[in-house]
Parts: sequence; C-alpha cells; structure tokens
Amino acid sequence: MALGQRETCCLSLKALSAQLQINQIAMEKYDTSWDLVESEKGNLPANEDAWKKINQKWQRRSWETWLKKKLTFPFFVKRMDDEDDAYFTDIADHEPFRLGHEMKVVAIEMEDDLHGVIVKAREGRRVGYVPLCDVEVLDKEAPSYWPVREYLVWFANR
Repeated sequence: MALGQRETCCLSLKALSAQLQINQIAMEKYDTSWDLVESEKGNLPANEDAWKKINQKWQRRSWETWLKKKLTFPFFVKRMDDEDDAYFTDIADHEPFRLGHEMKVVAIEMEDDLHGVIVKAREGRRVGYVPLCDVEVLDKEAPSYWPVREYLVWFANR
C-alpha cells in the first residue's frame, strides 16, 4: 500500500469512527417511551403522555423534509407490506422490491398523497421505488431506525 493510500485509509477510519460516536450519542438521547408495545389489548403506547406529545409533533411535521435531515443513507430495509396481490400469489418471490425482499435505501424520491414518502432503493443491480410505509429498517442500532419507526407509526395511525 502506497503512503497516500495508507493516509486515506486512516482518514476514512477516523471519519467512520467519529460518525459511529455521533450515532451512539444520538441513540442514547432518543426517547422511545412513545413506541408501541404488545399487550393483551393490542399494540399500545408504552407511555400514554409521551404518545400524545409526539403525536402532536407528528401532525405538524413535514415528513419529507424531516426525514431528509434525519436519515443516514444508505440503510437496509425489508419490505413488510405490499400490494394485496403479493399475499395471495407467488409474484413477490419473483419480482424485485416486493414483500419479504431486503433492499438498500439510497434516497428519498418524493412524497405522494396516497402512499406517503417514496424512497429510491437498490436490490442487487436493480433500482426501484418503494413506499417508506411498507418497509422496516433491519438494524435497530442503525441511525435511520428510529426516524423510520416514527414515520411508520405515524403513517399507520394518521
């Protein structure tokens, strides 16, 4: 390895380490008490007051703008919801970006009145577009996990 390459490698590792520390600090300060938990009565907020407070924020939030600031690209997701036909046929097995498929989200593309925020994703070499409300971030420690989780819970309860 040439001297210039070694310096670049060291700088990249330092930058990665710094980003990981920032992400860890952000996760430590994030209040998840509003999140839903399973109970005998269904999925309910862990803390009713926290739920009401964050729900008020969500109603005023410009989701596309907020997500562009909060998400760290790329991040990996799994499609957990899909068009109705995916549940009754094997089409999802053969088509990219469908139910059960894992993909890498690379950008926010737009916001749609019916489907909400649409993200640009890669599955292998293919590029496609998926409603953010249909996916879940795979890694709960990823910096994009909680912003996407907030969006999913808001979208499902709007």
